[in-house]
Amino acid sequence: MRRRETQVLDGGEVGAPDSAPMISFDHVGKRFFKKGKPFQALGDAHFDVRPGEFVSIVGPSGCGKSTLLNITAGLMKPSSGAVRYQGKPVAAVNTNVGYVTQADTLLPWRTVRQNVAIPLEIRHHPRAERAGLVDEMIEKVGLADFGGHYPAELSGGMRKRVILARTLIYRPETLLMDEPFGALDAQLKLVMQQELLRLWSDAGTTILFVTHDLAEAVTLSDRVVVVSSRPGTMRTIKTIDIPRPRDVFDVRFHDRFRELQQELWAILQDDMLEGGEM
Repeated sequence: MRRRETQVLDGGEVGAPDSAPMISFDHVGKRFFKKGKPFQALGDAHFDVRPGEFVSIVGPSGCGKSTLLNITAGLMKPSSGAVRYQGKPVAAVNTNVGYVTQADTLLPWRTVRQNVAIPLEIRHHPRAERAGLVDEMIEKVGLADFGGHYPAELSGGMRKRVILARTLIYRPETLLMDEPFGALDAQLKLVMQQELLRLWSDAGTTILFVTHDLAEAVTLSDRVVVVSSRPGTMRTIKTIDIPRPRDVFDVRFHDRFRELQQELWAILQDDMLEGGEM
């Protein structure tokens, strides 16, 4: 087991030498071309994500947050630096991760059960075991009575639960989540945050979570990575030192919650005032 590199950010040590990282971003940059002209979306991402950790990334629109997830998933390659997953460079599609995007990716012609079963079918999981695994996962996300329903018959929150069930059923080591609850109303978002924390706690999954919502980042995370406006570079990593387990409905009344949210905003506000959007 190699010693983790120690970074000193936010006045504290990030990356203790107790275990090898699940994900390592080694000075990762990404350049795109638009009408033949290059523009740097991501400048320099350099941090580790520990096994079982919940890390959120916040920053202005266009700073490379989603790009980091796409590179980790092996859907694109960095222009500079490297992403390593369990010590190995990500050079192709990373089948060890599950990816939950903003978009509703359910197949409308398939029922809840049939949608959740898709990863098992792709992986040629024994047919005799599929039904039991699907029903177990549907029950875990609170949809036991809706297995025969189609996506059009479900609410937005229910569809998000189906997407979570479909992603978790093949037990990925890591979840990449790109603003998965951004389109939900405030009350439903809280419900889904609580559900995600419960599932994460049960499974011990590593989560890398992109959000524009500072309250969401503080509620869910062990650490929050703050990225500057484009080209995105790391401003700091903030440790969320609120005890777990957390109840998303009560944690916002915690004094430390308000302090952390204000500290994150103080770091981000210059980029926001210059015209960036979260």
